[in-house]
Amino acid sequence: MFTSKDQKIAEEESGNFNNFIGKGTKLVGNLESQGNIRIEGQFIGKVKSKSKIVLGQSSYVEGEILTSKAEIDGEVKGKIKISELLILKPSAVIKGDIITKNINVESGAVFNGKCMMGALPTEIHKKNKNQTL
Repeated sequence: MFTSKDQKIAEEESGNFNNFIGKGTKLVGNLESQGNIRIEGQFIGKVKSKSKIVLGQSSYVEGEILTSKAEIDGEVKGKIKISELLILKPSAVIKGDIITKNINVESGAVFNGKCMMGALPTEIHKKNKNQTL
């Protein structure tokens, strides 16, 4: 049986693990991790990480991405919510809305959708909820 100290160490270390979905792999569903996630294959669903999500050049994600930091070099069709920094690499193709605190769009990246930035996604959501037409 784990002691509370052992459990705390295990929880802290789980943030250091990397998760990898390789090229040629298709995953449908929801994925949630404390650690980093790298996708080179296809992912359809909701992917969430408290660390960083990296989408390689061969990646295709259809659904929702939620994380603190993300680096996208592949294709995304859906919503992207980033609490810190989003980097769109030269071969990135985004078809959907982005909510982020900071964004870096490199030359060659394609983005079609709405972008709200400068505040945390939860703050942006609250501002939109309080607005009246």
